[in-house]
Amino acid sequence: MEHFTAAFRNFANFKDRATRSQYWIFALIYILSYFILAMIESMIGLPVLTGIYALIMLIPSLAYGARRLHDIGRSGWWQLLMLIPLIGAIVLIVMWSLPSKEEAQGRFALQAA
Repeated sequence: MEHFTAAFRNFANFKDRATRSQYWIFALIYILSYFILAMIESMIGLPVLTGIYALIMLIPSLAYGARRLHDIGRSGWWQLLMLIPLIGAIVLIVMWSLPSKEEAQGRFALQAA
């Protein structure tokens, strides 16, 4: 849950790095909470909950995705591949699943806490 709340603390941070486990735990919690909201939405008949949630999570999701791409030595702009139907999403999922690269630390170095 810490990785999910960290998304809100660093919601506008597109410069650092995010490890594979940080990103995927965030993605898992995001997807599970989205489905829970969708079930609640269908029960009460209010069809705007998931839309509001997705809008609130847009910037933190893009920031986490960019930080994950920085961890593998890629630019955050690679997320624009999402605009290509199906193929773009598959390519990004593969990229987000790659292990971290040590040489990426020069350009996108982690800042000391």
